[in-house]
Amino acid sequence: MSETQNNTTLSQKEALAGIRWNEAGLVPAVVQDASSLEVLMVAYMNSESLQLSLESGQTWFWSRSRSELWQKGGTSGNTQAITSISYDCDSDTLLVKVVPEGPACHTGATSCFFREIPLNNPTTDASKSVSSLTDGERFAVLGELERVIAEREVERPEGAYTTYLFDKGVDKILKKVGEEASETIIAAKNKDNAELRLEVSDLIYHLLVLLQERKLPLDEIMEELSTRHERPRRDQY
Repeated sequence: MSETQNNTTLSQKEALAGIRWNEAGLVPAVVQDASSLEVLMVAYMNSESLQLSLESGQTWFWSRSRSELWQKGGTSGNTQAITSISYDCDSDTLLVKVVPEGPACHTGATSCFFREIPLNNPTTDASKSVSSLTDGERFAVLGELERVIAEREVERPEGAYTTYLFDKGVDKILKKVGEEASETIIAAKNKDNAELRLEVSDLIYHLLVLLQERKLPLDEIMEELSTRHERPRRDQY
């Protein structure tokens, strides 16, 4: 009988006993979307946070910087309902599959892994090029972000940054748009594309918050751009 088959017969107590904790009593936990299989984040668990996760069905972790337990979404509302927990062949890393309620990253991104390192010699088979993606695939994140922002305005989860912006009102949102636009300009002037990527992302997010506050759907912006594209005039761009 294979090791995989043996593992399915283990009780929870036996499975937990097989985990190899590091010298600090911790183990890294890779959190993965159970549906899309996208890796959302990586955090650390100790035995207590793992037990809390098993008992509550929600992800709990151990903060190494604050030396305390914390529940994902405990303040932001971006909780993660656990569908399964397993560990690797070396028994020193957990894989936690979840159904996320909102983005995993504190920046508002779906996943914490949104900063890509360019490869020296990328191959065409290794990943999809931008040109090979459909428009729906390329811009799906904008629709998802617009949806999450709309939910934040209605639900106002405590501790969420988007909630803070809506609570402060349009003047605060406009101030942030201005700040992010200025930082985008500085990054471009400095010819720092890594920084420019981050600043443009921040600017787009705050613009989407502004559109939601003004109740102007992103679809209307896309329609306006489409109309301009269909009837180009020199004074439009």
